[in-house]
Amino acid sequence: MHDITVDELVQSKKYVPVDVRSPIEHGEAAIPGSVNIPLFTNEERQEIGILYKHSGDQAAKWRAMEIVSPKLPSILNQIKNLEDSGAQPVIHCWRGGSRSKAVASFLEFSGIPSLRLAGGYRAYREYILEQIPMLLPEKAVVLHGLTGTGKTEILKELQGRGYPVLDLEKMANHRGSLFGTIGIGDGHNQKTFDALLFERLSEIKGSGYFIIEAESKRIGRAAQPETMVERKMNGTHFLISCSLDNRIERIYREYVEPYKTETWFKNNVDEKVERIVKRLKNPELAEELEEALIKGDYRTVISILLVHYYDPRYSHSLKEYSGKFIEVYGNDSAKAAALIAKELDKSYQSGRAALT
Repeated sequence: MHDITVDELVQSKKYVPVDVRSPIEHGEAAIPGSVNIPLFTNEERQEIGILYKHSGDQAAKWRAMEIVSPKLPSILNQIKNLEDSGAQPVIHCWRGGSRSKAVASFLEFSGIPSLRLAGGYRAYREYILEQIPMLLPEKAVVLHGLTGTGKTEILKELQGRGYPVLDLEKMANHRGSLFGTIGIGDGHNQKTFDALLFERLSEIKGSGYFIIEAESKRIGRAAQPETMVERKMNGTHFLISCSLDNRIERIYREYVEPYKTETWFKNNVDEKVERIVKRLKNPELAEELEEALIKGDYRTVISILLVHYYDPRYSHSLKEYSGKFIEVYGNDSAKAAALIAKELDKSYQSGRAALT
């Protein structure tokens, strides 16, 4: 049995983390790319925890052995299959304790050399939180613009061209507004966000700058690191603009069209619009929105929310930034991305070369 450090794990692509914690633990906090091969189900883990609390360590260990014994051939076979595919499994649990040690020992008894992650997931998290500020490039390029101007589309276009984009909404699994999780499930928690941010920063290591959207510090359930917020405030700023009709259609295509026939959609939208109406405190707008919702006229709903709620709030947030804004017309996101790329290549001669 041999332990490797977190640094060794993240520096090599040959390793595959094997998380032997329960599915719920893995779901809440996992190393990107890890494979969950749990010793215990969520219910079994809870049972052992209760037994430990009421009857002590020996009783809990005995029950754990009873639960795990029948599963061992399947668990070891899954790990062996990973190894046979050319990967090098690295076993870990929460802090490099009894669960990963037990699996590694059984692998050794079976004649399979085993690697274990020293310190487990906890050591991994401590490592990435230390590394993120050091990996973050010195300069920030920030895309600003009213809701629906296609900032995310432009980011994706730039990333496809090889530019050092940090897609924070993707990392948070949240679009950064009250409607941010429609159709995409729950937002990621802070641990998952940080892990994905570290992974992407490692990919763009060596770049002199990073490109992000002008998000609030908190995106859904996750918050940006303070270092990023500071660099964003003093970055190079692009202001994306486009027509109201274009914005309405873009939002309709993303938020409404794919989901409007789903059973959950109408109630979900109604509930969120009602929350905004309470903040507007405007009876006439409330009546217009209610009529549009009843008719299923979501373009009108979007138009009212943009003009009377989102736009005023966004215009106020722009005042937080200082310095020059480079204006780009964004009705066509691909053309907007090309214009931004041209400016970046002039300002940062390293450009994409730093990523190759």
